[in-house]
Amino acid sequence: MRDRGTGKRSSGRGAILGGLLVTILGACLCLAGCAGKGSSRPDDLPRNINEVFLDEEMDVDRFVERFEGESRAVYAQRFAIVDALDLTPGDVIADIGAGTGFFSFLFADAVGRTGRVQAVEISPRFLDHLRAETERRGLENVDVVEGTTDSVELPSGGTSIAFICDVYHHFESPADSLASLYDAIEPGGELVLIEFHRIEGVTNEFIFEHVRAGREVFQAEIEAAGFRFENEIELDGLDDNYILRFTRP
Repeated sequence: MRDRGTGKRSSGRGAILGGLLVTILGACLCLAGCAGKGSSRPDDLPRNINEVFLDEEMDVDRFVERFEGESRAVYAQRFAIVDALDLTPGDVIADIGAGTGFFSFLFADAVGRTGRVQAVEISPRFLDHLRAETERRGLENVDVVEGTTDSVELPSGGTSIAFICDVYHHFESPADSLASLYDAIEPGGELVLIEFHRIEGVTNEFIFEHVRAGREVFQAEIEAAGFRFENEIELDGLDDNYILRFTRP
């Protein structure tokens, strides 16, 4: 594993203890319910959660306006998020659920000409948009990849870092998708998850209903797929989100 130890990654003793607690609790909550399900859809996944994105008539411009507005925290903090990943020239980063591509295009600059960005999407209209924008920007180090609801469709061992931002809760077959990610990430590589907090009485109603589970469950699912939790990345301005970093042994 590459040494990525920087001050930005440090979350303190409390976060370490918290990580141990959520791992234990999450394993109890998740492993019995998730392990061995294969392609089973989680019982708590909202119905038709990806329907709008699979619509070939979807209005991409509406989502560009929605996803790339400064009122959206992950967009407003996009440069800080990219910086926190400590990308270096030559890295191969997979942007899982790339959407409108704003992270993919920032990653393209960070990994340089010797690196590559794998912009993975299942949405036909987002795929068209990503291809068009990649060509318009003249980016030769971005590969637009059509994934499926149970696979990221990436070559085995060819990815340094997988980045999943506000997308994991859309995984319809998390066990299968995580298995495909485990295969795609090189040994010692990383998986970085950004997701919404889901805390009863704190999280707004829409997010609470839209996101099927909280951090402890998602972390346990990822660990059950073979990834090792490393730490939490803390950034100002992301009050509604958490960032977790895992490694692939």
